[in-house]
Amino acid sequence: MFSRSDFNIWSVLKNCIGKELSKITMPVVFNEPLSFLQRMTEYMEYAKLLRIASEQSDPIERLKYVSAFAVSALASNWERLGKPFNPLLGETYELTRPEFRIICEQVSHHPPISAFHADSESFSFHGSIHPKLKFWGKSVEIQPKGTVTVEFPKLGEAYSWCNVNCCVHNIIVGKLWIEQYGMMDVVSHKNGLKATLNFKTAGVGNKDLHRVEGYISDRNKRKTHFLYGKWTEFIKCTDYTSYEEYCKENGYKFKRADERSKSPNESPGTTPRKVLSKLNSLKMSSFKSLSISEPDDPPEPSEGDIPKSDSTYSIDIPNSVSLWEAEARPGNTAEYYQFTNFAMSLNQLEDHMKQPRALCPTDSRLRPDIRKLEQGDMDGAAAEKTRLEEKQRENRKKSKKGDDGGLFPRWFKHTINPHTKQEDWIYQGGYWERTDDTLELDIF
Repeated sequence: MFSRSDFNIWSVLKNCIGKELSKITMPVVFNEPLSFLQRMTEYMEYAKLLRIASEQSDPIERLKYVSAFAVSALASNWERLGKPFNPLLGETYELTRPEFRIICEQVSHHPPISAFHADSESFSFHGSIHPKLKFWGKSVEIQPKGTVTVEFPKLGEAYSWCNVNCCVHNIIVGKLWIEQYGMMDVVSHKNGLKATLNFKTAGVGNKDLHRVEGYISDRNKRKTHFLYGKWTEFIKCTDYTSYEEYCKENGYKFKRADERSKSPNESPGTTPRKVLSKLNSLKMSSFKSLSISEPDDPPEPSEGDIPKSDSTYSIDIPNSVSLWEAEARPGNTAEYYQFTNFAMSLNQLEDHMKQPRALCPTDSRLRPDIRKLEQGDMDGAAAEKTRLEEKQRENRKKSKKGDDGGLFPRWFKHTINPHTKQEDWIYQGGYWERTDDTLELDIF
């Protein structure tokens, strides 16, 4: 990994005021050597939780493990400050592991939408993500718009939820760090059950850094279980009665130290408008595409430092059961973009993939800019990234003229999700059985 200490992200972002960040070309030094399709595949690192869920006879037990899976999907984000490469239209990524197989495709360029479908003998997991970025002066907020769905076909059950927001702090001064925050509802469409999870902001004194708390409620809205832990480390569960008894003696552990009214002139990054107005003497009126008044509000608990969790607020409620624990990262993770062991494997070109037609020619592993960055060739990566962006623009011109035959997307269709009743990109099948790779799919 290259050191970013000599690069100032503000020198780039100051020219982005009034523009959608998803359309801004960022220097390759801020990238990590993965496509967003590969980053999305990291949802599956703890896929075994879905298998365990499918083996439970009690629907509440199944919801516990599905909820733990929803939280575990975010664990690899901690300290991952590199930006994944934007996928090209038609780009794909496949991965096969003992617990699952997954296919991802970039189904839209503007707006950028990535779709995925994973399956196994016991479950399927699918969805589409339309990431939106907002710049708040001291922070960048990433909103992963879209819904994800888990299905257990043998049980006739489906669960769905939306991922919470992510905020990258200290983008101008200090050390970059991220936090996940917001509410997540994991809904069981068949049984009327719901897990309501609150991903807390760090708060004053970093008391709630990484904290996740929530409860499971039945179709009568009666709370049956309490879920708690940290999205970076673990999730536990206990019955709601044990939680209430624990609260009577340890209520201070669940009270926010920073419960207070917020000033109406503060943005979601708690960046006062007067601060924004001072940045390069910019005027607030130039923020054409940004809303300053939305309710989601990740606070900025420190000025320039990476916060550390206060271990004195650890919680271990009686009768708790551990649902998930994060795997330890490799010892050299800081030298390799803070990747987990799972992430480090995603670019691997296995021997069978090198055989003719074994790998789809649109697979992210074949992208030259990602490969060059992985090999440490920064200049080569930048040159290839520029070449691919120009090539994509030319392909878009052909598409508008109808010269490409409407080839992309190939594997997903824009339709209605039968469980959420909302628009979604649904896998149409055929990828793993494909025989038409003789087509000139030259996107790289």
